[in-house]
This record gives sequence, structure tokens and C-alpha cells, in this order.
Amino acid sequence: MFEVGDYLIYGLNGVCRVEAVGTMEMSGMPKDRLYYTLIPVYQSGCRLFTPVDNVKTVIRPLVSREEALAYIDRMPEAETIWIPDEKRRETLYKEVVRKCDPAEWIRIIKTLFLRKKARIQAGKKVTSGDEKYLRIAEENLYGEFAMALDMTKEETEKYVIERVKSAEEKGAVTASE
Repeated sequence: MFEVGDYLIYGLNGVCRVEAVGTMEMSGMPKDRLYYTLIPVYQSGCRLFTPVDNVKTVIRPLVSREEALAYIDRMPEAETIWIPDEKRRETLYKEVVRKCDPAEWIRIIKTLFLRKKARIQAGKKVTSGDEKYLRIAEENLYGEFAMALDMTKEETEKYVIERVKSAEEKGAVTASE
């Protein structure tokens, strides 16, 4: 169980701080059930309430600094998700982002970055669905990694891009030797 002051991932609300743990003082609410009161870090003026034993929404601890760096270093090897059928692809993206798993967010980001690049090079527009899921995955991944790396989301995005580029350049040099 999380304690007051802990940070956690709460579904697609992303990083939240536990403000309180206790029963709900509202009529009609069970007096023997514990709830988290959560404050989303990246959404101002918002407060969420969820049962401690919630099984419908992912509630998990944040990754550590070491785990975040390991995820970043493995990004070049991440598999993409290529599905030609538009409806099936969007359904899969929705399922994947709801898992709230950094490795899956990375797969979506990599897939949609490469897809966006290819569409632009072919003179096509990026689909609104692709833009939507890319934004969701980036917001959640960079938000979590920002907390782990003690940076802003913007700094984290720049850091991730530079670290991945550097690793890819080193890999290209090593491969050509």
C-alpha cells in the first residue's frame, strides 16, 4: 500500500502524489473501505479518489532513476508495432497505452515517430489517431521519467533524444569498425 507523500502512476492520469489514505466521508460510501486521495503532478487543480484495492485502473510505483536510464538505453532495440489495418492499429494502441508500462509506451513512440516520418516523406499527413496516441505515450513516459531523473518533462524529452542519438551514433561507429 502506498503512503501519504508517495508518488505513483495512476492509469492515464500519470504521475500522482498520494495526499491522503482513508475512508470517504460521504453519505452512501462504505465506512470500511480505504481510498487514496491523489493529486496529479501534471494537472493543476485536480484531485482524484480511488479505492486502495482498485483493480480496474493501473496503480503502480514510479520507475527508479536506474530503471528509467535502462529503459532509455534500450530504446533503439525496442520493437515497433506495425499493423496495416487502421482500426485494428488504433484498438491495439489504446490497449497498449492503458497498460501504463514504460516499455510499451516506448514501442508506441518509436512506431509512431517512424510512421510519422515515413508519411511526411511520402507527402501524406499524419493521422489524428497517430498524433493522439503519440501524445499520450510521450506525456506519460516523459512525465514518469522526469520524476525519476529529477527534470522537467521538456528537459527529459531533450535528454532522452540526445541519449538515444548518442547511443545510435556509437553503435554505428562500432558496427563500421
